[in-house]
Amino acid sequence: MKINYQGLYEKWTKPFLKHPLALTLCKNLNRVFTLIPFFMYPVLLIVLWIQSDTRFLRIFCVPAISFILLSIIRRAINRPRPYERWNIAPLIIKKKKGCSMPSRHVFSSTVIAMVFLRIFPAIGICLLVLSVFTGLIRIIGGVHYPSDVLVGFFCGIFAGLLV
Repeated sequence: MKINYQGLYEKWTKPFLKHPLALTLCKNLNRVFTLIPFFMYPVLLIVLWIQSDTRFLRIFCVPAISFILLSIIRRAINRPRPYERWNIAPLIIKKKKGCSMPSRHVFSSTVIAMVFLRIFPAIGICLLVLSVFTGLIRIIGGVHYPSDVLVGFFCGIFAGLLV
């Protein structure tokens, strides 16, 4: 069964295009949801370093190495982004070509959430929810397919379990 992604995407984005405030909110949430884990992770590393926590090295190395491995795999797959393959106007403007699978934003925020889940469970749960919303925004924004986001999320969960 062949999916008409263009029609599906137009259905998903119609409410955002009808309401300029919703469109602005989507774009701003994309920025904020991306920045939150990337701000919190270095702060956590600094705290662990200052406290001479024995988990520091593992909490630094596992996400870093898994990010590098995921980037290599992503480059090898080099899947075109939805706006490259379909005649859609993405809500999130991005000029990057290829490297859609898996979503590195979702992977990174998920692996960071898993790290926090180990040390501060309540914050980790909040960050996992944030990762899900980041994925949804990346799909609605037109920069990733749902499968890109799901693979990024599950790779982040797996890498986080190694911490």
